[in-house]
Amino acid sequence: MYGSGEAEKLVGEAIQGSRDKVFLVSKVLPSNATKSGTIQACERSLKRLGTDHLDCYLLHWRGRHPLAETVAAFEQLQRDGRILSWGVSNFDVGDLEDVMRVSDPGRMVCNQVLYHLEERAIEHAVLPWCAANGVAVVGYSPFGSGSFPKPSSAGGRVLARIAAARSTSARAVALAYLTRDSGVFAIPKSAKPDHVRDNCRAGEMNLDAAEVALLDSVFPRGPKPRSLPMI
Repeated sequence: MYGSGEAEKLVGEAIQGSRDKVFLVSKVLPSNATKSGTIQACERSLKRLGTDHLDCYLLHWRGRHPLAETVAAFEQLQRDGRILSWGVSNFDVGDLEDVMRVSDPGRMVCNQVLYHLEERAIEHAVLPWCAANGVAVVGYSPFGSGSFPKPSSAGGRVLARIAAARSTSARAVALAYLTRDSGVFAIPKSAKPDHVRDNCRAGEMNLDAAEVALLDSVFPRGPKPRSLPMI
């Protein structure tokens, strides 16, 4: 889907010589998610990436093909050593429960979902369900799907205040806030080394209760939506 495969080719070039230093994830499109289609799609991805295995393979979102077929393919790929783990993306609680019904406990390792300061819908049901069932939550677009809170906004001022007190950046504070629970991760886009180093600071930061409460107040969770937001 990403560049009709060109994104995978670029990643493959970037990780040449350092494959063992990265955690490599790709996704199967729902239109390919039959048992045979998933296996074939994975093999195409591996070829483009120039590797013999993925660390994790995800179903991009739920489609028309039975989940049991996709799970069967994931399990086959894992037995064959082509993937080390599997998960899903953009799955709400009902969808996650359907996966659990056609797989053994503990096999689904993660759910990749939209999660940022101004989109906290997963906190209503998805995040608690995942925590209770040992499924990691991987937040994509953690800096927002449009723009990061402006410095002049109420939220921007709070982020700046906490960042200044901790000698870090507002974005590092945002990441620390989103990943404050041990089972929650984030995948911020980073095109420059300085951004990567800045993002890494979040992993060293433990916000205190007062800071979390302050951020909660300026970035309210909002009402539970009818369907899970995604982009």
